Amino acid sequence: MENRNNVTEFILLGLSKNKKVQILCFLFFLLCYLAIWLGNLIIMTSITCGQLINQPMYFFLNYLALSDLLYTSTVTPKLMTDLLTEKKVISYKNCMTQLFTTHFFGGVEVFIITGMAYDRYVAICKPLHYAILMNRRRCNSILRASCAGGFLHSLGLFLLTIFLPFCGPNEIDHYFCDVYPLLKLACIETHKIGFLVIANSGLMGLLIFYFMILYNVRAYSAENRHKALSTCSSHITVVILFFAPVIFVYIRPATTLPEDKVFTLFYTIIVPMLNPLIYTLRNAEMKNAIRKVWCAERFWKRKPMI
Repeated sequence: MENRNNVTEFILLGLSKNKKVQILCFLFFLLCYLAIWLGNLIIMTSITCGQLINQPMYFFLNYLALSDLLYTSTVTPKLMTDLLTEKKVISYKNCMTQLFTTHFFGGVEVFIITGMAYDRYVAICKPLHYAILMNRRRCNSILRASCAGGFLHSLGLFLLTIFLPFCGPNEIDHYFCDVYPLLKLACIETHKIGFLVIANSGLMGLLIFYFMILYNVRAYSAENRHKALSTCSSHITVVILFFAPVIFVYIRPATTLPEDKVFTLFYTIIVPMLNPLIYTLRNAEMKNAIRKVWCAERFWKRKPMI
């Protein structure tokens, strides 16, 4: 594909041209990245070693933490490296690779969150059939479907982009390779392709957000609705924090706004950092599992009086 293009590399304009701002951003994102790894590794280890992995809710939470790590790692290391360099360059092949992997792991995360919403729906509305409906085979099927959905979502965007001719200029007004900034650089009319991107990303996010979350909550009885809002507050918070900026970026026609970078930072870095906190602060089982796995018995059990 590179032979069709005059462009063999792209220049990422990043977040700011101010050197002091870049250093501050580097320190901030370094702390965020360390927090993402620490928090999600604690979640994964606590669930696996604390025997919570046998419960569907924690089965999905374990893989959500893994997808958070992989998703943010497609963007954050490159972003931090570019903040310390003068020329922020990425080759054509690496740009296409980043586009595919970012949307693959992002898509997997979206579908895992959807699977978690379905799990909570069954737990609240069909508690007597929960063990049968959410058995390990069903959970594994939902996980495989999430990976397949993420792959198809990413493949669609990749195929829309890989066949575009790039004649120059080669400056991407973003901190990573994403669809809309690349459409802006293409040498052909991309209006129709932009609508396909909306269908692939924007509408997918909007439909999942509405039908799998809001519609199901509205379908509950008054008693179950109150129970859903009280017991699923953590999940609803994650859904809103993740889907709201995604819908803002991808639901409109192919265009880029200065605010896009801020919203993209939110779902690529901030939400993966907040997820471990959101899912543990009000979750007694998760906090107990963390204590058992990470705290020595002498620190959390009172010694007998002599």
